[in-house]
Amino acid sequence: MNRETVDLTDLWQQYKLNNDLAAREKLIEQYIPLVQYIAGRIAIHLPDNVEFNDLISYGIFGLMDAVDKFDLERDIKFETYASVRIRGGIMDGLRATDWIPRSVRTKAKQIDQTIMKLEHQFGRTPTDQEIAAALDMTLDKYHETVDQVRSIALLSLDDQITSDPDSESITLLDTLDDPTAAVDQELVDQETLQELAAAVDQLDERERLVVSLYYHEGLTLKEIGHVLEVSESRVSQIHSKAIRTLRTKLKFG
Repeated sequence: MNRETVDLTDLWQQYKLNNDLAAREKLIEQYIPLVQYIAGRIAIHLPDNVEFNDLISYGIFGLMDAVDKFDLERDIKFETYASVRIRGGIMDGLRATDWIPRSVRTKAKQIDQTIMKLEHQFGRTPTDQEIAAALDMTLDKYHETVDQVRSIALLSLDDQITSDPDSESITLLDTLDDPTAAVDQELVDQETLQELAAAVDQLDERERLVVSLYYHEGLTLKEIGHVLEVSESRVSQIHSKAIRTLRTKLKFG
């Protein structure tokens, strides 16, 4: 066991067994990089008016909650447990600021309803051209609208997908963002994972590739744009449509 692991184990013991508040503060400091990582992943989807430091502040509240509630006896990694609460803290902070205009929420709902209607009509995932036509928009206007509502898709990914009230809560974004955590049977039931896998399989080829490169390979939207030879904005649109389609298929929202 390396020195870092020994130190962390000792800090956990000091805090949980002796209520050592100094140890608590050191634990929080140790896991600040996790907050920064999660905040960075979320920030990619947000408009420029949202301050990154605000996301960090929201996430630290989630980290503090995780440190306080973590049970050393549970057979689960703290990073997995804390990630859910850090992301939840950031989402709670974003919701409290009500930074998404009502007009954008209305557009997001309209797109969701249209995708669902076309899926029922065609028995498959509709194309961008079909969705744009159903919305009475040009394809360019539809892409512009998808780009405007992409932040809504992020918040919707924060919906819990676990059916067992006694298990740790986990969200769709958790399963996409960390495929290793996603297959932890203590966190997500098999039926939910099978539904998610089936939904991803029904995305069109380009959407599946974007989801894979972004969530599994860790590429940025800009890097994916280089791979697909399209603009970063176009990758953002493809990503947003894929996530909204997954939500529709899993009957979220």
